Amino acid sequence: MRLSRYFLPVLKENPSEAQIVSHRLMLRAGMIKQASAGIYSWLPLGFKVLRKLENIVHEEQARAGHIAIQMPIIQSADLWRESGRYDDYGQEMLRMKDRHDRDMLFTPTAEELVTDIFRGHVNSYKDLPLTLYQIQWKFRDEIRPRFGVMRGREFYMKDGYNFDLTKEDALHAYNRHLVSYLRTYERMGLQAIPMRADSGPIGGDDTHEFLVLADTGESEVFYDSAVTDLTFGDRQIDYDSREECQTILEEFTSKYARTDETHDEALFNQIPEERRRVARGIEVGQIFYFGTKYSEPLGATVQGPDGKPVPVHMGSHGIGVSRLVGAIIEASHDDKGIIWPEGVTPFHCGIVNLKQGDEEADTACDKIYKALTALGLEPLYDDRKERAGGKFATMDLIGLPWRITVGPRGLKNGVVELTCRRTGESEELSPEAAVTKVAEIYEQIA
Repeated sequence: MRLSRYFLPVLKENPSEAQIVSHRLMLRAGMIKQASAGIYSWLPLGFKVLRKLENIVHEEQARAGHIAIQMPIIQSADLWRESGRYDDYGQEMLRMKDRHDRDMLFTPTAEELVTDIFRGHVNSYKDLPLTLYQIQWKFRDEIRPRFGVMRGREFYMKDGYNFDLTKEDALHAYNRHLVSYLRTYERMGLQAIPMRADSGPIGGDDTHEFLVLADTGESEVFYDSAVTDLTFGDRQIDYDSREECQTILEEFTSKYARTDETHDEALFNQIPEERRRVARGIEVGQIFYFGTKYSEPLGATVQGPDGKPVPVHMGSHGIGVSRLVGAIIEASHDDKGIIWPEGVTPFHCGIVNLKQGDEEADTACDKIYKALTALGLEPLYDDRKERAGGKFATMDLIGLPWRITVGPRGLKNGVVELTCRRTGESEELSPEAAVTKVAEIYEQIA
């Protein structure tokens, strides 16, 4: 993509309405535009990042054996009355009537709807286990939407639902989701710590939230600093192995890590003092096991091995995809702008032409652009007739991990400059070597 042909409405000044870093930088980088309170249009740069995150979620869900579906955004209130949640959910649910005066609602979550799908098509224990998920826009009418996409009213979310014959089977599904989420977040360049949490309106006894540590987090968290030393890495997991999934769950949850809602001061004080940490965290996902909370009132049963009907055991599992965009920025930025991890960057590399219109510089930039594209990478070529300082400022603001700077002076010596956004370190390389190095960096994280 050439920047002269791209829609990137960057702002030079900090928007007055933005209270936290991610909101400020997303507006300044031309990623989003507010449509109304807590509701945003996603502009090209923001939309590319959103799609990158969505693709990672899909890939990791498929790896764990989960099946994608798409459910409607508008639901009938009748299902929620069956489950008993229609009146309990509160004012966050946007309720409405259709032209036939039927009560409808804009989806805040989909336990009832997916259970209705299950009960209409699955009759035997032989069809279990089954996990269905979707990635879809949701709406919760927050009383005070703020912080941009971190706490909006409309948000893009992955919500998954497992159906199992027994509690033991459902807890394996719970563990399987925890493992898949650890992989998902690490691929996004995040360390998301699973913390014992409160189930809220979803219900159930077993639940963990995944939180990214950040000063602007809405939750106070208490944890053993040893949990921040844990990494999933490139280990290969057999998701059908109960022992393997349980072992990983124990590895990542045995150290103390809790939100303020479930914090236990006595347990916390048993940690060596030098490892006790109190911080803020951003919730980016949550997993639940809630047994037969929905299957019993909604009649979601299967014929068991003995021929008798059995209510299935269920759980739900969510990742806030749109919220993750803000969380990544909160965790990865500096005073110049965003610093995207390589796994989620909207463009793999920026190309800056220091002297647009110079034949040699133009030709070199075109060759670099074509070479990167031929290798399956997406470069963003700043071919505008702007000052070099303005071009550098734009690249720093939008946060591409790598930048190749091309100018007449360097070309006379046969070199261009390759700069790492995170460290600010630069090195002079031939154009061909710069392309090769960028390609090798992305091959390592593929």
